[in-house]
Amino acid sequence: MSKRIVIADDEPITRMDVAEMLMEAGYDVVGKASDGFDAVEMCKKTKPDLVILDVKMPLLDGLMAAKIISEEELAGAIVLLTAYSGKEFIEKAKSVGVLSYLVKPVTKQALLPAVEIAMHKGKEILDIKKAHQKTNERLESRIVVDRAKSILMSDSDMSEEEAYNYIRKMSMDKRCTMKDIASIILMSKEGVK
Repeated sequence: MSKRIVIADDEPITRMDVAEMLMEAGYDVVGKASDGFDAVEMCKKTKPDLVILDVKMPLLDGLMAAKIISEEELAGAIVLLTAYSGKEFIEKAKSVGVLSYLVKPVTKQALLPAVEIAMHKGKEILDIKKAHQKTNERLESRIVVDRAKSILMSDSDMSEEEAYNYIRKMSMDKRCTMKDIASIILMSKEGVK
């Protein structure tokens, strides 16, 4: 499956050139925009693997569009394309979640590696976020189960192993997670007070 890309630049020639380079390399250009607002909307609709944004655009500039796209996780990666290479633009780009920065005029030799690296890094970041979320969910589940075990141990005079096995058996019998059963035990205890 080819990687899906959105391009936003207020210069039609640049949009066309960049799109042509990407399509020749086998990428699927799923949207072209002339301003940052339209780029954000296209990303909401298409959830591309990558969005390429010009810094200076009307209505919503590339930096603000990048910030929105990054915060709302609307694209896998963001590359800025600009005629400006000043330190202040680079610092702003780093702070809004951009993974690569290209200075115009863009050549195929500069564009394709930047696109590949940005998409690869974007995928790595997504994988890290997913692993972090999964770890947090496991930790939260463990805390709830431990609290429920403690209640069962004190209220029903069970050992820790018996309390754990009770919660596990109930989750299998009811076809739900141990966290769900533990939460019900906690709610029942709080309702008794």
